[in-house]
Amino acid sequence: MKKIFSILGAIMLSLSTYAAMNVNKIDPPFWYTGMQNPELQLMVYGEGIGNASVSVNYPGVSLSSTVKLESNNYLLVYLKLDKNVKPGKMTLTFTEGKKKLVKEYELKARAMKGCEHKGFDASDALYLLMPDRFANGNPDNDQIAGMAEYKVDRNDPNARHGGDLAGIGQHLDYFSDLGVTALWFTPVLENNMTGGSYHGYATTDYYKVDPRFGTNEEYKQLIEKSHARGIKIVMDMIFNHCGVEHVWIKDMPSKDWFNNPDHEKNFVQTSFKLTPHIDPYTSQYDFDQMNDGWFVTAMPDLNQKNPHVYRYLVQNSFWWIEYANIDGIRMDTYPYADYDAMSNWMKELNEEYPNYNTVGETWVVEPAYTAWWQKDSKLSAPKNSNLKTVMDFSFFDKINTAKTEQTETWFKGLDRVYNSFVYDFLYPNPASVLAFIENHDTDRFLGEGDNLPMLKQASTLLLTTRRIPQLYYGTEIMMNGVKSKSDGYVRKDFPGGWPGDKETALTAEGRNKIQNDCYNFYKTILNWRKGNDVIAKGSMTQFMVQNGVYAYARQYEGKTVFVMLNGTDSETTVPLKFYKEILKDSKSGKDVLSGKLISFGEELKMSPRESLVIEL
Repeated sequence: MKKIFSILGAIMLSLSTYAAMNVNKIDPPFWYTGMQNPELQLMVYGEGIGNASVSVNYPGVSLSSTVKLESNNYLLVYLKLDKNVKPGKMTLTFTEGKKKLVKEYELKARAMKGCEHKGFDASDALYLLMPDRFANGNPDNDQIAGMAEYKVDRNDPNARHGGDLAGIGQHLDYFSDLGVTALWFTPVLENNMTGGSYHGYATTDYYKVDPRFGTNEEYKQLIEKSHARGIKIVMDMIFNHCGVEHVWIKDMPSKDWFNNPDHEKNFVQTSFKLTPHIDPYTSQYDFDQMNDGWFVTAMPDLNQKNPHVYRYLVQNSFWWIEYANIDGIRMDTYPYADYDAMSNWMKELNEEYPNYNTVGETWVVEPAYTAWWQKDSKLSAPKNSNLKTVMDFSFFDKINTAKTEQTETWFKGLDRVYNSFVYDFLYPNPASVLAFIENHDTDRFLGEGDNLPMLKQASTLLLTTRRIPQLYYGTEIMMNGVKSKSDGYVRKDFPGGWPGDKETALTAEGRNKIQNDCYNFYKTILNWRKGNDVIAKGSMTQFMVQNGVYAYARQYEGKTVFVMLNGTDSETTVPLKFYKEILKDSKSGKDVLSGKLISFGEELKMSPRESLVIEL
């Protein structure tokens, strides 16, 4: 009897000791062979796993080190992968005393070489949409049991509305018809936050698509279907912060995993003033508050200066490129993260994927500020951000001011845009600057109005100038709204995206007359723009405003596109002698927008807010 009790006791002790050392999750869930950097960081999650030692048994893989963090429920395992290591499943053995736990980990073959991943550029037109607000293709995933409390209510602009990846996938033909070549979704990763976090900027799992949008596999399949139609996918990422419901906050790996970790007793918010990066007179206090302060209480500020945090984030970006074959990255709140870490990330990414592209959000309206952030900028030397593409908030600011003004020779209306482009000499690569007239964080360009001629003019400029253009969903059907009512008011549902919608803008039959006028304008210019090297690669010559008209030319390999914009609400006549160096002896040219032939005499009469895109 004693022997039986002894055996049972040993079994119970064995079970209890195994229970004290668990592996619930490993990030990344798998990895790839053939990467340039031989180092692989595995972040192992599990109760008591921090006490374990680790061994690996796989040809071409060796253990570099293990890092025990302050929380006993994490263990960082660093492996070295030989250049010629083969794909397969290796075993990781976790040992604590007499206890052993064996986990299988897979190394997969890459689908293509790093140099074969091609990013977006000036030949593309990006279309930004919020998955929650575009279309609901699978109502069954609206409510997911076990997630933090939230509601789905289309009458509440701040609640989730049910849009998902399936909805986007069902309408890929719409994007093809419109003529956009790349889709940028606001973040699709899990945001298991109380209230739902419909916008996606509070990540709670870096390796999992939010189940209310779909699954990882559905995301991958959507990208494959998009590629089959010649449409690229840009992934929105956030290195600066995560969501407050992330396990890292509930069980902090180490005190330096976050900036200002004592958030419950001593919350430090960022100043939102990004100038300390470039200010030669900035104080350390101002810099630290901007850089290390939290965005909001719901978004903890990650410390990229911690080498383990840095490696985790870098690997995550590489993993999504390899796994889902995303065609580019838009990095949110770029200057709020540590400069050196972000510079190193971009250096690593550019080396692994030399033909790839990342755009960083750099929200200051001065061109010098934006140019400071671009790769190889002399303004920031000897520093180098290695960031290929920056966002042109100067253009956004100038065009939105110009829309309320009459264009004059001195700094009014479109002359503001002319003067903004004057500062392109500051950019190492002006063609790799992303321009826009609105996005999900701004008022809609139309505000609460419906000024179609003004919208057409701004968009003509956006889609023909020397930039990478970005459109915002619904602009092509004249969606409007202002942030003063709520963020949700500029993030309204796309009409027709939900079963039972009384109105739809997804078909010509469902759109009203002015919506079709607007849609057809975008369809015409976007499809003309596709494969157009004059616009994608051409030089630019701009002319000072004359008689309310702003004009510029794009030229490439003997071909010329001449753009003329009447930036006034009045008819105007402009002498063509100003543009003789471009027009030369041309007697006429075809206007892309109307299809009409434009004759060149001594002067040209233009209607109020008329836009001409003339092929010579």
